[in-house]
Parts: sequence; C-alpha cells; structure tokens
Amino acid sequence: MNLPYFRKETLDDVTTVEVLQNGLSKQECNENYSSIVINDTKLNGRSIFVYAGNMGDAQGLDIFIDLAERVSNNNSIGFLFVGRGRAVKQLKADVEKKSLNNILFYDEINSNEIPALYEQCSFGIISLDRRHKTHNIPGKFLSYLNSGLPILAVVNKNNDMEGIINENKIGCVTTNHSVDVLVKLVNELMENSLNDDSMKDRCRELSKGLFSTEVAVKQIVNVLV
Repeated sequence: MNLPYFRKETLDDVTTVEVLQNGLSKQECNENYSSIVINDTKLNGRSIFVYAGNMGDAQGLDIFIDLAERVSNNNSIGFLFVGRGRAVKQLKADVEKKSLNNILFYDEINSNEIPALYEQCSFGIISLDRRHKTHNIPGKFLSYLNSGLPILAVVNKNNDMEGIINENKIGCVTTNHSVDVLVKLVNELMENSLNDDSMKDRCRELSKGLFSTEVAVKQIVNVLV
C-alpha cells in the first residue's frame, strides 16, 4: 500500500525495495499468571473477544461498543478491553449509558501477563479508524497470532491486513465500518471456530513464518550478502 508513496518521493527506476514485516521476538513472560481472571468476572463462561493496547482516536473503538450492544442478548459472547488512552473515559461512559453487561475494561497490565490473559480468550480484536491513509499492522496483531487467537478486524481501506487475514484463513476482516457487517462477522467467526480446529494452529504458524524476528534477520542477511 505504501510503495506508491516511496516511488513518488524518493525512488528511481533502478532502486530495489525490500518490505520488512513487523517482528515479534519471544518475550519474557509469566504464562501461569494474569492479574485478570475472567472466570471471576461477569464474563465467566463466555467466548471472549479481547482488545489489548492503546485506546485512542486512531483506533475507532466506539464501533465495538455499538457491536456489543447489538449482540447483548447473546450470553455466549463477551468483550474485554485492556489498556489506556484518551478514548477510554468516553468508551466507559457509552457502556454505562447503554447499560451493557457484556463488556469489561481493565487498565494496562504488565506485558509478561499477556500470554496468560490470552489463554482465557477466544478472539483478538483489531480496530483502525477509517481515516487512516497508510498501511498499518499493529503490534497487537502479532501478539494475538503468537497466542493462537483468530482475528476480528475492522481496518482502513487498502490495508494489507485484509489480504493477510483472508488468505491465511485466520479470522474475519472488513473495511466497511458498519455494525451490521460486524455482527455478521462475529457470528461467522464463532461458527468457523467451532468447525475449524486448525484455525488457532494457522495463527501460530503465520506468526512464526512471517512475523518472527528470525524471519526478519534472514531477510536482511539475504539482501546484504
């Protein structure tokens, strides 16, 4: 998506461009501990859609509050938001205003607790505001895949994540910022996860095969030698 910009601004016809993917190295973690224990909350027993990271204007998370409202009668679905950001206060206010009991918010937790948190969840949420003009793969996308969480994503048009998710069959993604579309994708993702036991494995395989630091190092070395 960003290549036309570089061609226009800085490159000539003989320049070779290498695209280096984001990489996630194996980080120090406590896989047995999370300060968030979902079974001790009102979301106990539900399939959890988790969002962990910054919650600001660039994420456009308000659409997921509307989504939670639309599926609030489905007691098998819950939403968990973990992190901080300028939008948190408004998001919480919207949840309170709508009297939603299928959403929980937690402050940012230590990164070494993330694997144990994700072990309690079923799907990872990616949200990017429609006004983004460039390609962007958030770091949380990599951490979801590394933990085997299929993806529910709403992103800006022409974002490479759309092709990555669809081609590798690791979740559901849309560039249509419509609650109606998201409701359909939630139902589709829930059904797919029940009928496709290998979805979690594909997530981990993609993480290892495309988004690992080992792959990035090999790519750099191959270009230089």
